[in-house]
Amino acid sequence: MSKTYGYARCSLAEEKGQDLNRQVRELKAAGAEEIVTEREHGDAKIKQALDLLLETAEVGSTIICTEVSRLSRSTQQLCGIIDTIKQKRMRLMILGSITVDCRNGEIDPMSQAFIQMSAVFAELELSIIRARVKSGMANAREKGKHIGRKPTTKDDIPAIFYKHYPAFMSGQMNGSEFARICGLCRPTI
Repeated sequence: MSKTYGYARCSLAEEKGQDLNRQVRELKAAGAEEIVTEREHGDAKIKQALDLLLETAEVGSTIICTEVSRLSRSTQQLCGIIDTIKQKRMRLMILGSITVDCRNGEIDPMSQAFIQMSAVFAELELSIIRARVKSGMANAREKGKHIGRKPTTKDDIPAIFYKHYPAFMSGQMNGSEFARICGLCRPTI
């Protein structure tokens, strides 16, 4: 049975200032029966929630998204998503923009071109943001500011680290598990 799904994504954790409420509200208003949310970067190679949605959505279903950039900021990835939608004979609605209806197994050339151009602009926007961030970091460094995490000192290492260190060194525990137990990040380990 076909269904109308909504997909909302943002890059950062809610505590860092990004939330999905606006997207969820707009998706509900557009008729989404079930909304899938995800916190992942736009050009991440794997978006687990989106991949699962594309895999489980039935033939004839509709996927609604607020913007092309919420699906992907990579032209190649977006083309892959469109191929899946075409193969599964689904419909993709980008609110206020375009509807790509592949329920007949085809995509019309104008929709194909428009969605590809939208993907190029989403990828361009990401490149511009990254260039701006790099420039800002270089400017901060020139002013003598430290960029990144503060260095870890011997005093910062918790006692539990020393307790489990022999197991880590002997290969009984991997780096990720060791970091989790100690409450440290992997680079610190």
